[in-house]
Amino acid sequence: MIRLILTLALLLSGTPAMSLSSPQVIAHRGASGERPEHTASAYRLAVEQGADFIEPDLVMSRDGRFVVRHENEIGGTTDVADRPEFADRRATKVIDGVETVGWFTEDFTLAELKTLRARERLPLLRPGNTAFDGRDGVLTFDEVVALAREEGARVGRVIGVAPELKHPSYFASIGLPMEEAFVATLERQGLTGADAPILIQCFEVSPLERLKASIDAPLLQLMSAAGGPVDRPDLTYAAMSRPEGLRGVAAYADAVGVETGMILPRDQTGRSLAATALVADAHAAGLKVVVWTFRAENAFLPLELRRGEGPADHGDLDAYLKAFGDLGADAVFSDFPGMAVGAR
Repeated sequence: MIRLILTLALLLSGTPAMSLSSPQVIAHRGASGERPEHTASAYRLAVEQGADFIEPDLVMSRDGRFVVRHENEIGGTTDVADRPEFADRRATKVIDGVETVGWFTEDFTLAELKTLRARERLPLLRPGNTAFDGRDGVLTFDEVVALAREEGARVGRVIGVAPELKHPSYFASIGLPMEEAFVATLERQGLTGADAPILIQCFEVSPLERLKASIDAPLLQLMSAAGGPVDRPDLTYAAMSRPEGLRGVAAYADAVGVETGMILPRDQTGRSLAATALVADAHAAGLKVVVWTFRAENAFLPLELRRGEGPADHGDLDAYLKAFGDLGADAVFSDFPGMAVGAR
């Protein structure tokens, strides 16, 4: 059967749901369950497996360039700790209220970051991925956009990009504001329109509001089961996920990206409980629902879907994905995009 692949940008712009293959699959940091995250290898494998979008997390270098790492602390995802010439860059910083020790992208130029090699972030859960340590370097956002276009041309379908702006308030506080530079990058890449194959995410509110005033590209408000946006201490994600809060989000965003437990919570044993009304409430507010993050390992699955004895053993991810599809999720983030494509 030929599967219709449309971009999530079209989905968010109101294309009739019957014309879409849903839920859309966003490769979370690439096929990060099978390759070190945020590497060209992970992104290419994700495209090969049928992902509709690839996701780069964006942080900044000292010279104001967007680089692709899960966090600005890179001790666990690169070989920087083994590089004696960078030993004096190790530092302790407070990022969004959390004290963090390590090496930080904002203390390196892009040229210096380009000398580093990527490695697996979760070696105990994903030991097989460590075989690929050192094969890939650190990418820029421009390079990920180019990769998506090249891979799209190779496979004959549009591959979208879903960048997440990480810690924009923190970066602004150290003289590296993200939004203006990001908009300039999007303009240069031709990715500012409502139909652009892009989905821009952030856990903060104000950056998305400012982007809404500058570009027409689809925006996604990320939420977690606990806490709230660091730039809005008056808000919690719990309040934002209620009907009134969702209507407020709809004023500046096209979608919400919510943690799995906000839709299918778990009891104290880790077993799934009845679904919440979040999907229906978000749809009623005119928002699409993107759910994060689907991983195959028992450590991330509800009790009833775990298989085997260890946290690294793979459980029934297929059933978990199908449950969220049945609940009406419009898209999913997955470390295993091939499984997510198969489940739909």
